[in-house]
Amino acid sequence: MSFSNLFDSGFKKRNKNHFASIVKVAMSDGVITDTEKLFLDRLATRLDITEHDYKEIVENYGTHPLNAPLSYETRLERLYDLARMVWADDIQGPNQHSLLEKLCVGLGFHAQNVKYIADKALALAHDDVDSDTFIEEMKNMNR
Repeated sequence: MSFSNLFDSGFKKRNKNHFASIVKVAMSDGVITDTEKLFLDRLATRLDITEHDYKEIVENYGTHPLNAPLSYETRLERLYDLARMVWADDIQGPNQHSLLEKLCVGLGFHAQNVKYIADKALALAHDDVDSDTFIEEMKNMNR
């Protein structure tokens, strides 16, 4: 196996695990709504998730671990996707917020701060900000 194949394989696995995390959010209320399905479809394309992998992940989303990105910027990008998915759900209740907090810890955010991070992320998702604005606001949330 070549070095590039090793890198490619690890990259694809991280994308699959990230996608599985977002599926977990969508499934927190037991169904994937039409809005969530559209979002998942777009995200699968962006993350290069094959149709076969998409179906396997939706069926077995609980078997994929959360892999925290090393870069803070990448964590915020993934949080952006997760917060948008939570907000896309019509029933924005305690289960989604609780799950987003757990996923924040899985993304590498400190457990003591996840409530504030999840609150801010959901507020920005509600305001429908773009990813650049989201990342900048999250970086500056304590200022």
